[in-house]
Amino acid sequence: MIDIMIIIMILVMYKIKGFGDAHMKVSREQVAEHRSQILAAAARLFRLRGFEEVTVAEVMKDAGLTHGAFYGYFPSKAALIAEAIGCALPPVPDKRPAAEFADSYLSVRHRDNRATSCLFSSLGTEAARGSAELRHRMTEGVRRRIRHLTAEAEGDTPAKKRRAAIAAWSAMVGAMVLARLVDDEKLSKQILTETRASLPWRPSIR
Repeated sequence: MIDIMIIIMILVMYKIKGFGDAHMKVSREQVAEHRSQILAAAARLFRLRGFEEVTVAEVMKDAGLTHGAFYGYFPSKAALIAEAIGCALPPVPDKRPAAEFADSYLSVRHRDNRATSCLFSSLGTEAARGSAELRHRMTEGVRRRIRHLTAEAEGDTPAKKRRAAIAAWSAMVGAMVLARLVDDEKLSKQILTETRASLPWRPSIR
């Protein structure tokens, strides 16, 4: 009888342990999901309104979570900014042809779609005053874009191709900033079209 009771107790303990492991797995998955929701909400709101104007409470509300839970995921708003921007930047080099990328970038659709737009044109000036971690992540993004455009840039040496790529990328970002800034729709569109015309890549056929 005692042996049977011992066996039953052992089985119960294993079941409890199994339940605990499964519960911990679910919890870890939920934490990861919530973290992704926070990062996505932050990146969207920051693009729309800037770092300073968006509060932690607004990010958490947009993510569908409570304000008080924030510090269980991030130590500070600065840490959230750096990670949200890092996650929103393309992690690998762009494989689109340079002409296709330029067409998409210098479009009215991109200009008006701030929530998912280029981080450099929407947040570049603010990021320049941000944390070292934020600036480092943005710098890596700049390097990736320059490498992407260098592959098809004009020039008979690597140095000349890189110079042309830097000039083109700088013109594109600057054009988008100005196109959003001016309150004249005709001028805004002209800034985009004339900048696109100045680039060495012929418009892609759609």
